[in-house]
Amino acid sequence: MEERIRKIKPVDILNIFGLIFVSLFCIIDVIKYASLGDSMTTWTYFVINTLFILVSYMAYKFRMPYLYLLVAGFNIWLRFFIALEANFTFGQLLYGKAAIAAFVAIFGTIALIADKTKLRKGCLISPILTLVIIVSCLATWGIATKVSDSHQEVMNEIWSVPDKFDKVECKEKGQVLEGTYKSKAYATDEREVTKPYLLYLPYGYDESKQYNILYLMHGTGNDERYWLETYSYNVTMLDNLIYYGIIDPLIVVTPTWYVENDCEDDLDVLTYTFKEELRNDLMPYIETRYSTYAGILNKDDSLDYSKEFIESRDQRAFAGLSRGAFTTIHSALCESLDYFSYFGAFSAIDADTEYLNKTLLRPEFDQYKINYLYVTSGTFDFLLPSQLQQYSNMLNVAGLKLRLNYNTSFDVFPMRYHSMGSWHLALYNFLQKIF
Repeated sequence: MEERIRKIKPVDILNIFGLIFVSLFCIIDVIKYASLGDSMTTWTYFVINTLFILVSYMAYKFRMPYLYLLVAGFNIWLRFFIALEANFTFGQLLYGKAAIAAFVAIFGTIALIADKTKLRKGCLISPILTLVIIVSCLATWGIATKVSDSHQEVMNEIWSVPDKFDKVECKEKGQVLEGTYKSKAYATDEREVTKPYLLYLPYGYDESKQYNILYLMHGTGNDERYWLETYSYNVTMLDNLIYYGIIDPLIVVTPTWYVENDCEDDLDVLTYTFKEELRNDLMPYIETRYSTYAGILNKDDSLDYSKEFIESRDQRAFAGLSRGAFTTIHSALCESLDYFSYFGAFSAIDADTEYLNKTLLRPEFDQYKINYLYVTSGTFDFLLPSQLQQYSNMLNVAGLKLRLNYNTSFDVFPMRYHSMGSWHLALYNFLQKIF
């Protein structure tokens, strides 16, 4: 018995400790993601955490504590992408796994060297299984993406925008114009400010015709150029979708919710007060200069066109990414449902029951329905947990009359994170759902 106890090396104790606690944290992690109710997210984190457990088991079985560095490193990487301060509990789980794995890797390796402990031989099932899972996942991702890229027909995509629409220059190109309009600093002192915007006009734009219009908002740290200039393949996609007759020609406006240097300590304030700018300044300015279904082209933008905006709401959409999605919810959906009927919230959503009851469910909005609310995120988006929870909350508010896969849907894109790769795909799908 004493001989058997002496054979238990310090490195083995550390490896067992690591295996137990990394596995426990992994199980909790999977359960938490499963509670969000999205199958793609649950499956993704089940596979990832299964790999963590397998690597931990190999570290123990083969007496290779330094393998825990793989677990620690990947969890820190995940923490950077998917669990910023917006998701404290999810981030703590990642930090917990990383800390335990790093501790075992460092002190286990020291013990291994100090005791001159030999590596152990063992069954190769666990490394083979790990390799099979990794190769299978990468192959699935690669094949699915390649299939999406090669699609000639248009459909709702979750892997990639078909190359036909965003990588091939269109024969008939629309115009991207830039301009400014006068507004006020509604969040602070209401001083007069000059605000910039970019605007997309479809090929063959004709003032004698009327066009649907989409207001498209950027996120934190970006500006009005983000959608149409910084990532110009969004314009290529618009051109091609119109050219192939998949969507009707439309006007796209990309403004900014920033107001000079206002509210730098609390930018969310601007996502609420943008409603004043949108209704009072931006829409009258744009739609008296470009031909929309409001029918107010070449008129004085200082007049009240609320009746025209209400009557043309089914030809108007608003979408945004990240804090631009907050703007979509706060200023367009909850405060301008009479002017818009289509909404897109990419990588963010913010609408608790109290706020919905105070704004969207007020009596004057009773007659206006939501034609479509499209919500998206990526499996590695740091705002995904809160977004899924907020979306579930919206579905449970009966007065909104939102019916899943009828006038609303939530797409979670595999292997995507908080970046234009996710939002470009979201825009592609959204354009097919509106008007």
